[in-house]
Amino acid sequence: MRYRRLRVQDLLREEISLIIQREIRDPGLGFITIIDVQMSEDLKVAKVHFSIYGSDEEKEKTIEALKRSRGYIKFLLGKRVKLRYMPELIFMLDDSLEKISRIEEIFKKEAHDGEDG
Repeated sequence: MRYRRLRVQDLLREEISLIIQREIRDPGLGFITIIDVQMSEDLKVAKVHFSIYGSDEEKEKTIEALKRSRGYIKFLLGKRVKLRYMPELIFMLDDSLEKISRIEEIFKKEAHDGEDG
């Protein structure tokens, strides 16, 4: 069962990415990357982790656009992926890439300052 869940997670991540890139025509949708999908044990809930590139305002607009599009994304998934139950989609902003980038900047600055001093 665990192997099946992992396969379904991968498939959903791929399909949701394609749907967002090609099917959703919401002008509020910014540059978004689907990072991961985590399914519940019973495969009825899918937590979709995503990151957004852009300003805070662009991020807010993208989050709102995703909320508006959630039902349509689920509908399109149902046409593409054959599951007994189409899982409820919960979109979760993942800002870990942004945090990593900030930490790298701090290290670069510290290394540069160390060379000067």
